[in-house]
Amino acid sequence: METTTTTSAPGPLAGIAVLDLSRALAGPYATALLADMGATVIKVESIKGGDSSRSWPPFENEHSLYFDSVNRGKSSVAVDFYTPDGKDLLRKLALQADVLIENFRPGVLATMGLDPEELRASNPGLIITSVTGFGTTGPLARTAGLDQVAQGMSGLMSVTGQDADHMYRFGVPIVDMCTGIFAAYGIAAALAGRARTGAGLDISTSLLESALALSAFQGQRYLSNGEVPVPQGNDHPVLAPYGVFKTEDIPVIISVGNDKQWLQLCALVGDPALAKDPDYATGRDRSTNRKALARRLEELLHDRPGLEWLEAFRAVKIPCGPIYNYAEVFADPQVTAVDMVRTVNRYDGSELPLLRGPLSVNGEPTPVRKAPPALGEDTRKVLEDLALTPGQIEKLIASGIVRETPAPDRVRA
Repeated sequence: METTTTTSAPGPLAGIAVLDLSRALAGPYATALLADMGATVIKVESIKGGDSSRSWPPFENEHSLYFDSVNRGKSSVAVDFYTPDGKDLLRKLALQADVLIENFRPGVLATMGLDPEELRASNPGLIITSVTGFGTTGPLARTAGLDQVAQGMSGLMSVTGQDADHMYRFGVPIVDMCTGIFAAYGIAAALAGRARTGAGLDISTSLLESALALSAFQGQRYLSNGEVPVPQGNDHPVLAPYGVFKTEDIPVIISVGNDKQWLQLCALVGDPALAKDPDYATGRDRSTNRKALARRLEELLHDRPGLEWLEAFRAVKIPCGPIYNYAEVFADPQVTAVDMVRTVNRYDGSELPLLRGPLSVNGEPTPVRKAPPALGEDTRKVLEDLALTPGQIEKLIASGIVRETPAPDRVRA
């Protein structure tokens, strides 16, 4: 189901102004989450092409769907960062903001006229959030970082794939996205702290730190036991049976997390004696002998279609599910029921189905408050909100300090 919606209803972050100087994915993902919650996000982009992701595929006509996927709910201002007038505008925006988020190399913010200490002196409550590739200290602090580089360097790729000779990256930029989530979490925490103290904070995270944080028990295995984990293909690295199993027609995912579920599984697949086999008596035994167990289960599962097995497993509350492609994802009744897709109209009138944010507040899913903006779509309005006169705005546009996307001519039904 696609719901056509934008809304003016306030969210929990209503009244919070966010100056978004970030580009690509991690920072924009963070600010999309803040916009979902009602924050006013002003995305300031370079007048020379804007956010680099605007030029990244996939495309729908001239629209980058990469950009669209993480820039919902924002207003776009296009500015020449490195002119005196451009720097002055940035500073005015920063002094009116509650939050500033950026992902430049350390020190670049100051060269743009936004020295953090000077900003904080004039705006003590300002929360400044920095997203970097490798952190703010160490030999790689000034080195550019990207999602897959962090996946490789953090160990995540070393536990993802078929085996130690076939390691893979995630199919989505998972580190960028989680870094954005961590940044949004840090901002929300800083806003809660500011409500008590009145003081802003400096928040920072990096792709490397975020990727390391995702290591969970895999990293802990090495820290505590000196074990170096390796890929387990589509099997869970420590629990069994938990993974992908072949049936008569399709592979399915089955997850057995305790002894009760193990007994139910053995009964359902028609081999209750399997539960009493000493090789599989405990969770540790099942993990140790996972390969032989998987072979036996697939022999039993081969007698029925996968969807029939899933229905039987769900009936006794054994976690399970299919492996979908994205066409199947969006046709699934459960996906339809959670109502994740919103259709909005871009500035040029074209329709755009978007995934909303994954949270609900008081039982209401977070809305998509505004379609992803064209470059400079909101320049004039933002400058008007800074109390610039029409004459001042026209002068800035004419001199190339700012860019305004003119309203398109289109026939309205």
